[in-house]
Amino acid sequence: MATRHHARMAVVSLLYAYDLGNGNIAEHTAEILEEKKIRNKQKDFALALYEGVMENLSACDDSIIKHLKEWDFERLGAIERATLRLASYEILFGDLDSAVVINEAVEITKAFGTEQSPKFINGVLDAISKDTSKPSASNPE
Repeated sequence: MATRHHARMAVVSLLYAYDLGNGNIAEHTAEILEEKKIRNKQKDFALALYEGVMENLSACDDSIIKHLKEWDFERLGAIERATLRLASYEILFGDLDSAVVINEAVEITKAFGTEQSPKFINGVLDAISKDTSKPSASNPE
């Protein structure tokens, strides 16, 4: 049975595919989640996250860019960018405590990213969570 962690990992995979130029990935999200055995409530959760990130992509990217120190957003690895997008969406628009979101993102990055990625992800997301300016959501969770 899939957990929310598995659902988030699937969302990062979807965002990664989108970032690599697969713009029509949204047409296939349900089948991709099914292949990853993300079903029922976790599927609904994953779809809500994916759609929320996509509807608020500009706000998420702006927040990430604002908190990158000496890094160019375009130079980020696709996995790191996808993870930051998901986590920034959850921090900015979700109900979970930021520490939980950051921990999830760090764990996902340990699975998919480079050795240096978890520390980098943690630093950027911590800065985002400390920023008090939260935009209003187009699709709050």
